[in-house]
Amino acid sequence: MIQRHILIFIISILIHFSANSQEQRQEKEQDSVKTKINYAIRVGVDISKPIKSFLDEDSKGLELTGDMRIINNYFAAVELGFEDVLKTEDYLNFTTKGSYIKLGINYNAYDNWIGMNNQIYVGARYAFSLFEQTLNSYTPNVDGTYFIPTTVEAGTNFKDLNAHWLEFLFGMKVETFKNLFLGAQFSVKKMISTKEPENFKNLYIPGFNRVFSNDLGIGFNYTISYNLPIFNTYK
Repeated sequence: MIQRHILIFIISILIHFSANSQEQRQEKEQDSVKTKINYAIRVGVDISKPIKSFLDEDSKGLELTGDMRIINNYFAAVELGFEDVLKTEDYLNFTTKGSYIKLGINYNAYDNWIGMNNQIYVGARYAFSLFEQTLNSYTPNVDGTYFIPTTVEAGTNFKDLNAHWLEFLFGMKVETFKNLFLGAQFSVKKMISTKEPENFKNLYIPGFNRVFSNDLGIGFNYTISYNLPIFNTYK
């Protein structure tokens, strides 16, 4: 009887040891699985500008986007584009035409599952624009007087204008199909410097959008982009 209990005890220990060894081996195998990090160039287009151009004949524009992982969750990013926009303010009608480029970095704060490349990111940009303004017409502000407001057809063109600004942004990119991403981005802009014509303020700047009185601006874009893989590493 005692031998039987000893035998059962020994078998129990062996079973427990075997199960424990199997569990430890599985944990080591799981720990040995390395995370794949994809290095690629992602190129895309801001789809909101062509849509706006189609719906509004006074607005034409195109913006191309790109980003590339430089290390871990940090991505170098660029946007470049052009705009040709006719704007009507309270007393002004003017056209702004020009191009711009934005250079900066994004930090992806989203912890992807294995095999995923989605992003929820914050970032910053330095931006530069070259453009021209045409004052098509203006109406003198004679409110409160006996004079009747009369529109003056000016047609004055101001060339060789420029602007420099910083952008701070928040956005996301979601992989909808393999290597195909849909994205959305919101940005707050602060003007650093701008060259303005005499007696005329730059009220709209390509890439910056509407310039508010405190030299701030806001922007949105909605992108579709494609990932062009370069190589993979593991960690």
